[in-house]
Amino acid sequence: MVKIGTIELGHQPIFLAPMEDVTDPSFRFVCKHFGADVVYTEFISSDGLIRDGHKSVEKLRIYDYERPIGIQIYGHLIDAMVESAQIVEQANPDFIDINFGCPVKKIARRGAGSGMLQNIPLLLEMTQAIVKAVKKPVTVKTRLGWDDDSKIIVPLAEQLQDTGIQALTIHGRTRAQMYKGEADWTLIGEVKNNPRMKIPIIGNGDIVSPEGAKKAFDTYGVDGIMIGRAAVGQPWIFRDVKHYLQTGEYAAPLTLSEKVDLAKLHFEKSIEFKGEVVGIYEMRRHFSNYFKGLPHFKDMRLKLVTEKNPKLIPHLLDEIKEKWNYQDAGAGSEPN
Repeated sequence: MVKIGTIELGHQPIFLAPMEDVTDPSFRFVCKHFGADVVYTEFISSDGLIRDGHKSVEKLRIYDYERPIGIQIYGHLIDAMVESAQIVEQANPDFIDINFGCPVKKIARRGAGSGMLQNIPLLLEMTQAIVKAVKKPVTVKTRLGWDDDSKIIVPLAEQLQDTGIQALTIHGRTRAQMYKGEADWTLIGEVKNNPRMKIPIIGNGDIVSPEGAKKAFDTYGVDGIMIGRAAVGQPWIFRDVKHYLQTGEYAAPLTLSEKVDLAKLHFEKSIEFKGEVVGIYEMRRHFSNYFKGLPHFKDMRLKLVTEKNPKLIPHLLDEIKEKWNYQDAGAGSEPN
């Protein structure tokens, strides 16, 4: 049984990674629907929270059915991060996560996110200050190091544990790699197999299939895995991974009809949580990803990502089911 503080997560839990402009309430809803054990909000700027910025405050909205859920914050100033952690605590998440991993230039160059990996004393001082300032469990997500010459994650993991954090997620790349190249899981495994480490270690990076998930658990011994980009366009990956881990067999792939129904559900939730204008706009990337690979789909895709009338979008989705449903039957002909 994996636990973060007193929160029980079950055996081999699967986490949805926090992703900016992706892990909003509607996307978390569908990932939870398909079996994600732990979900996260989009990361939240400490500066934005302190200034009471609408976009930042809006990200604090969480729901009981999402639990366990973490709220992730980032920033480069200790006082601001402590204050924002205290604000986050009032939203009553199950835990507060600190982002020391975001590689995006505008974040890292300010010393936030993975930029903190260039100032380890400050990183540790900030983490300890946050742990002391809140009662909720504090967790950290970070990378192997800043670049190939400073892969410091093994000693850093021990130091972070000593600050009092309750779990550590490691993305198997350096900041310099961004999202390029392959994730290096050997150092994640080294952290997990360090006898000094007592807190759960969650591995992240390049888990795009059930086989990859099984390898992460069997080869590297991690307590949990975190899936990010692979869930975009296929939130059912959580179901597929769990089925494979439990049975050794692949789950039946979603039919096109099931994907259409899922897109409708996701769309309804996006409108419910974000309102019509923002809800429609933010669904466009998901529509494109749900139906990626359908032949002769360019014109329909264009309709989906330009339509602004919320009443017409479900009809367009039904049209996909009607015109491309030959795939469900396994026929080789083209759509009518």
